[in-house]
Amino acid sequence: MLKKYRLLSEYKGPEDIKRFGEEELKELAQEVRDYIIEVTSQNGGHVGPGLGVVELTIALLRVFDPPEDTIIWDIGHQGYPWKILTDRKEVFHTLRQYGGIAGFLRREESPYDAFGAGHSSTSISAALGFRIAKDLKGDESFVVAVIGDGAMTAGMAFEALNNAGHIRPDRFIVILNDNEMSISPNVGAISTYLNKIISGHFVQESRQRIKGLLKHLGETPLRFMKLTEEFLKGLISPGVLFEELGFNYIGVVDGHNISALEKTLHNVKEIKGPVLLHVVTKKGKGYPHAEEDPVKWHGVAPYKVESGEIIKKPSPPTWTSIFGKAVVELAEMDERVVVITPAMREGSGLVEFSKKFPSRFFDVGIAEQHAATFAAGLACEGMKPIAAYYSTFLQRAYDQVIHDIALQRLPVTFAIDRGGLVGDDGPTHHGVFDLSYLRCVPNMVVAAPKDEQELRNLLYTAVNSSLPFAVRYPRGCAYGVPVEDFESIEIGSWEELLEGEEVVVLATGYPVYQALKAAEKLYKEGIRIGVVNARFVKPMDESLLEKLARKYELFITVEDNTVVGGFGAGVLEFLSRKGILKRVVNLGVPDKFIEHGNQNLLRKIIGIDSDGIERAVRDLLTKKTLEY
Repeated sequence: MLKKYRLLSEYKGPEDIKRFGEEELKELAQEVRDYIIEVTSQNGGHVGPGLGVVELTIALLRVFDPPEDTIIWDIGHQGYPWKILTDRKEVFHTLRQYGGIAGFLRREESPYDAFGAGHSSTSISAALGFRIAKDLKGDESFVVAVIGDGAMTAGMAFEALNNAGHIRPDRFIVILNDNEMSISPNVGAISTYLNKIISGHFVQESRQRIKGLLKHLGETPLRFMKLTEEFLKGLISPGVLFEELGFNYIGVVDGHNISALEKTLHNVKEIKGPVLLHVVTKKGKGYPHAEEDPVKWHGVAPYKVESGEIIKKPSPPTWTSIFGKAVVELAEMDERVVVITPAMREGSGLVEFSKKFPSRFFDVGIAEQHAATFAAGLACEGMKPIAAYYSTFLQRAYDQVIHDIALQRLPVTFAIDRGGLVGDDGPTHHGVFDLSYLRCVPNMVVAAPKDEQELRNLLYTAVNSSLPFAVRYPRGCAYGVPVEDFESIEIGSWEELLEGEEVVVLATGYPVYQALKAAEKLYKEGIRIGVVNARFVKPMDESLLEKLARKYELFITVEDNTVVGGFGAGVLEFLSRKGILKRVVNLGVPDKFIEHGNQNLLRKIIGIDSDGIERAVRDLLTKKTLEY
């Protein structure tokens, strides 16, 4: 795959990049882009973010010396050029494949990956930790955090800026990678020239000398100088806020001009105190389809390079699209229904809702905590808020779920997408903890639908329940069940789908149909198992559980959630509380982080697909314990 690339094929690592001339650097940048497009067209992935930071990556590797110098990329969406140009070009074609390299940065994968993350806005905090640790050890290497403008919307980023501005460490650089268009007029020859001047030795040294002199004259002259400097800088840049937080602001720099980036970075290395370098890039740079629609090309499935057409196989609607249509219908029925999302309008299937009900739709940015408490406030005033989160991102709002919503018994509906194993994005994105961390919260109703119609019915039940209510559903295609009008479901009720003889399978959410498939296979061999749709994880259908306990000796619980504190643990707790002695086996995600890979492959590996359930039943009927 690499042979076609003249420079990349012979490229050995960051030391090579320091020897390249200007034309070679341009050629290298193009080859990196082509390689990213080639691999992601086959594997899928985050296309736009990586294409936008190729030149920035090259400049960082020319100016700094990682891994001695610490470079931290926020989230890791932009990390593909970094992987290629550090030490993973030979294995980049395995991106996001089972057993291959991860789609995000990971410390275990490379010494160049200083800090791994799949959630945004952590880079500045982590970088500050690195910086202080280096200072304590007497290490004078540099620490650089690269954070996107979207990630900068999170409160955590500003908490870190505030702390860093207070400590004011040297050799600490934050690069704000801005790929929005609002400040594009500031980019160009004049702006680049100004930034060379502002970041240059003469201006910075003069600035420090003047400050030193004014200190002897008291606070008033020093404050006057500061106000004058901020006023003048504010005329040409949006950096006053960062200056007030204690940073030396440098901006705006063209993020696709390697020479300008390199010169500015060299100058920035000499500035005392923390520096915020504001860089403007174009998301999807170099691939026209991604440039035209950066939102769509943030993360995509495999696609055709020439046309940009996403390669799709005929399949049922996704769980996300079913949710998106349902909330529109619910809003048409009740004007009190409002929807909140933390920067996941497209991912959570809310585009149609946002267009149809713009005054009742709120994208609050990457602010998961705020989204939850904002929903709580809406509920206090009689609204029916639906807070749409990815399962993995709801973890960030756990305190707000408990204190601001559940404790006050406020009727907020949590629509939790990406519950369970999500596939190629890996351990940072698997939503395998929500049943556990929500089940232990008082006043909380926790439910998981077996199919599309039940998702609609549970949402309808939730918004009309006057309770804190979580409905979690998987990523990807649903089962293709036709949908009808909404129907309310009795909270806490389960469905007995099949009667068996000795074994009963209690499944919640996605695994319900897998249990039915397993039962069908076993029935042909004369093995009859019961199957129950345990759609409510909390409260459980205790009356049905007691009835089942009178009939069955062996219980198998199945969930696409960790078995630690999850649905199966709840069944065991109930039986223990009632003094009922039964043989119970919990199938689910084991107590470890699951790697990235095809979603169905991962389900098969941990044994929650139909084959795994069937195998478990056979083994348990012939042995006392499972051997896997």
